This record gives sequence, C-alpha cells and structure tokens, in this order.
Amino acid sequence: MAEEDNTQAIQELQMLEQNIQPLLAQKQAIQVELNEVLNALEELKTAKDDVYKIISGAMIKSSPDNLKKELEEKKKLLDLRVSSIEKQQTLIESKAEELRKSLVPKQGKK
Repeated sequence: MAEEDNTQAIQELQMLEQNIQPLLAQKQAIQVELNEVLNALEELKTAKDDVYKIISGAMIKSSPDNLKKELEEKKKLLDLRVSSIEKQQTLIESKAEELRKSLVPKQGKK
C-alpha cells in the first residue's frame, strides 16, 4: 500500500513539475512584451508632435497622448497576467514542496 502511495506521489510531483514549465515560458514571454511596452513609454516621453504605431503591419499615425493611454492600459493588463502566473507558480511550487517533504521520510524508512 505504501509503495502505491509513493508511486502516486512521485507521479503527481512529476506532473506538477511539468505543469510549471509552460507557466515559466508564458511568464517570460509576457515579461518580454512588458519590457517592450516600458521602452515604448520611455520613448514617448521624448516624442514631439505625432507618433506612429504598427497595426497588422501597417504604420498608423497617432497622437502621443492616445498612444500613451493605450500603452499604459496594456502595461496594466500585462502586470496582471504576470501576477496571476506568479500566483499559479507559487501554488504549484508549494504543492510540489509538500510532496517532496512527504516522500523524503518514506524513502528513508526503506
């Protein structure tokens, strides 16, 4: 019975570790996008007159204020997504750590 419990716990631990990999990749992609938004906001500070944005490969004229609003909204959204992923990551890591701790004493008793 204990052997089955160990096997099940090990499988669950492996599943948790596999689940965290896509989360980390997604978080990294979002952080890259967030850095691009931050760089664009920084560039807007020095922009004079009209600025341009690219939409589906077309360069569209825009006012700095409108573009700044759009970028700030996008930044908020990306920050929320990063925060959500970090919460999921923390939850998975804590579950994995609990499983590891429960397995260590069992492995030592053999």
